[in-house]
Amino acid sequence: MKSKEAQQTPAIQVLERMFALLDVLASHQDPVSLKALSEATGLHPSTAHRILNDLTLGRFVDRPEAGSYRLGMRMLELGNLVKARLDVRDAALPAMRELHKFTHQPVNLSVRQGDEIVYIERTYSERSGMQVVRAVGGRAPLHLTSVGKLFLAGDDSSRVRAYATRTGLGGHTRNSLTDLGALERELATVRQRGIARDDEELELGVRCMAAGIYDDQAKLIAGLSISAPADRLEESWVIRLKETAAQISAALGHRT
Repeated sequence: MKSKEAQQTPAIQVLERMFALLDVLASHQDPVSLKALSEATGLHPSTAHRILNDLTLGRFVDRPEAGSYRLGMRMLELGNLVKARLDVRDAALPAMRELHKFTHQPVNLSVRQGDEIVYIERTYSERSGMQVVRAVGGRAPLHLTSVGKLFLAGDDSSRVRAYATRTGLGGHTRNSLTDLGALERELATVRQRGIARDDEELELGVRCMAAGIYDDQAKLIAGLSISAPADRLEESWVIRLKETAAQISAALGHRT
């Protein structure tokens, strides 16, 4: 029978060694030499070097100069993504429930990850009453969604063009914006109005409207959207949607 300590040891030895190296790097503000890392972890220098090289390729570790290492920017990016999800979800859920009661339609919370949005929360109704669905892992292209357009509208023109080149602006329905010029005009409207829309562009029969959620640094970190059957989305909801997004932003420290 394995001890509790043994059960907590990673099954793959290289992962255990990788975690040990990352823990040592995390305990130092300045770059750490290969020799010091080897001594602190008990790994042979060649083994430590091989693992660190792979971590460098993945941007989990930086090598500011030959023979020294520090945590990489990928760690910060992932940490910020987790922080945004946790903080936004906690702040948003009560307000999302109230917005759902007002519209009787699904209310979604999404964040950006690369060229896609990731759905991280949703409120909707069933016979048993309001439910909260964990939608972690649900993804959609930025240009086909209302929240995705909010994020693209915050990018400069060169970034939008780069996005179009990378993705090819593929469409899902006959309404999808697959032309760069049309997308740029749409994004200009989003910037002007502070609201983004999906007019059956991701799925026929479904329309959405979205407003942005900002943190204490005035950075767009998430989007709040209402989705409804195409003939049931009401324009009067825009004001309540923007108010709810502003309420969540204020809870995260945003000041207008």
